[in-house]
Amino acid sequence: MKPKKKDIRSLTKEQLREFFEKNGDKAFRGNQVYEWLWTKSLHTFEAMTNISKETREMLQENFVINHIEVDSMQRSKDGTIKNGIRLHDGLIVESVLIPTEKRTTACVSSQVGCSLDCRFCATSRLKRMRNLNPDEIYDQVVAINKQSKLYHNHKLSNIVFMGMGEPLMNYNNVIKSIDKITSPEGLGMSSKRITVSTSGVPKIIKKMADDEVKFNLAVSLHSAIDEVRTSIMPFNETFPLKDLGESLVYWYEKTQRVVTYEYIVWDGINDKKEDIKALINFCKLIPCKVNLIEYNPIDDGEFQQASSRAIDNYISNLEMHDIVVNVRRSRGKDIDAACGQLANKS
Repeated sequence: MKPKKKDIRSLTKEQLREFFEKNGDKAFRGNQVYEWLWTKSLHTFEAMTNISKETREMLQENFVINHIEVDSMQRSKDGTIKNGIRLHDGLIVESVLIPTEKRTTACVSSQVGCSLDCRFCATSRLKRMRNLNPDEIYDQVVAINKQSKLYHNHKLSNIVFMGMGEPLMNYNNVIKSIDKITSPEGLGMSSKRITVSTSGVPKIIKKMADDEVKFNLAVSLHSAIDEVRTSIMPFNETFPLKDLGESLVYWYEKTQRVVTYEYIVWDGINDKKEDIKALINFCKLIPCKVNLIEYNPIDDGEFQQASSRAIDNYISNLEMHDIVVNVRRSRGKDIDAACGQLANKS
């Protein structure tokens, strides 16, 4: 039985150079192949036109390129595009292109399914099957960048890790993908244009601060009262608000960067005065801003968007305490591409 071929994109440039040297070729050949794989995002050895046929055949014998395929594409009436991304093992995740007048944002997935159990999110109802590899995350960005150029005539401007999965539960691969995305030998995007959104894993938030990451941090908060947060996000029992708050203070002390809190207001769940007061107190821990996000139902009707009066109460009270607050209208709702709706219905 032949040994399984290794995915060539799991090799570093140095390892590629060593491979060529061991096989009687020049080390710089590794640089050429690395450029084809990452800067040019090639998915076949045959298309590597500046290396000989014999070398391409040698690569074919030793390696595979486990690339993604855009299996399905849906376009919303508001211009949002949802992709069903087929991975090399047949599993599917979803990614989204979100256009506005001035920019296009890629919303990418980091896990097949999700490790957490947020009751209002469709993805959490899927069992976590595996983490995505760095190249699978990278490929989503490449695919959405092509769509941005094709449909909106400009390059992708921002990336948010807000698709399927909890990014901090796949921390190492997420970091490796961002390193590739921001590298001049990759896509050359600025770290300032990348936001990693987490439901809150305190230990990893501290690790990110220690690792001196340059991207932005967003936290899906939704309540600053432990009992309420645990009722909608049961993992909060393991990672309570006290621990989350401490990790965010640590993050700010180390990075001096503002955190964004993502916050949905639901009818009868977190729309009372005490909910607003608790959020204001939590916001006083470190400089932050709050994004109030429109809720997107996931069929069972258990969670309902709060009244506009409740939203206005949040806005006026937060502003009264000099807390920056924005209201985010969801896009792509007609194709189940909005926040919390990604669930592989196909």
